[in-house]
Amino acid sequence: MRTPVSARLGADFTRLWTAAAVSNVGDGVTMAAGPLLVASVSDNPALIAGAVFAQQLPWLLFALISGAYVDRLDRRRLVVVVNLARAAALAALSMTIATGTVSVAVIFAVLFLLGTGETLADTALGALLPAVVAPGELPRANARLYASFTIGNQFVAKPLGAWLFVVAAAVPFGVDALTFATSAALIAGIRRVPVVGDPPRRASLRAEVASGVRWLWRHRLLRTLAVSMGLGNIAFGAAFAVFVLYCRERLGVSAVGYGFLLSAFAVGGLVGTAVATMLTRALGNATVLRAGLVIEVVTHVCLATTTKPWVAAVVLVVFSIHAMVWGVTVTSVRQRVVPAHLRGRVGSVYALLDLGGAALGSLLGGLFASAWEITTPFWIAAVAMAAIAALAWRPLREAGSA
Repeated sequence: MRTPVSARLGADFTRLWTAAAVSNVGDGVTMAAGPLLVASVSDNPALIAGAVFAQQLPWLLFALISGAYVDRLDRRRLVVVVNLARAAALAALSMTIATGTVSVAVIFAVLFLLGTGETLADTALGALLPAVVAPGELPRANARLYASFTIGNQFVAKPLGAWLFVVAAAVPFGVDALTFATSAALIAGIRRVPVVGDPPRRASLRAEVASGVRWLWRHRLLRTLAVSMGLGNIAFGAAFAVFVLYCRERLGVSAVGYGFLLSAFAVGGLVGTAVATMLTRALGNATVLRAGLVIEVVTHVCLATTTKPWVAAVVLVVFSIHAMVWGVTVTSVRQRVVPAHLRGRVGSVYALLDLGGAALGSLLGGLFASAWEITTPFWIAAVAMAAIAALAWRPLREAGSA
């Protein structure tokens, strides 16, 4: 007999949630083992760093196009096909490792394929969720998805991936292939829900992408949220691009202390997923989002002024709680407001701003810290977030009714 919570979210959500949790563990295993694999083939730092970029590049190249295809195709079937393709790519990589024929080119090609698949599958899952969960349950459903990512990808998978690589270099990638195949089977079990009100297909892919961007830009609340997130990620990326140096030079902590401070992000994120639904129901979306912008400003000011590791740890936990609550709230609002036939395209715009802002911020943060002091990026981020909060304050009022 199901519990009331399970009954309200439904069996289809349970399948989607389980599929996401399984693939999150697999993603984390590959993220941990990937750099180790490149380092075992080449000791060139540029190539090792390039492995991460190879998996991120598809988001910059294909995010908007993938969003258009998500709105054109059966989203459930698309996720199944993409996950099976990713499983095949990882199985092939694992085979080349086991036979001693792996090369940097092969690794980069597989990582690029994984990133390309991610632009399709992640966007499709975000668009699929409102079709399997009632609108009022979206915050709870998103909180569970975010929690499974935090636990599976951040806590469990990273040490597991490194350990599996030590056992045998091919094993972690074979495990990831298995998780994608399992995820595909679970998603295939979700009933097919037709998209209601889907307009006729357009012949031009460019026109479809443009229509999604145009719809978002004309919606005041979602435009505010998207721009705030993009600019906020530039500020965040700039501040935290030099975090490892900040910890050593400003806080005076060792590598172990740096690892402890990184774990504060994961702890705060887990707490955030637990309280997100409660906070939005008690305070309302508008209050939660406005408070989040204030927390961003305070976070950067505190980190720019403190020299005490314990203060930084507390600030990072609070910031991570906010980041998770903000993510759950914004995702749920977007899924409720955006028409079903546009969810892929609008979601892809958010993904592009998310990754693009963080990447640009990382570049700027290194330049700022090199030209001035290690705390300069945090001061710049604080000023930028204060300006963003001031501009977004009134439009965020509309989130109360979304």
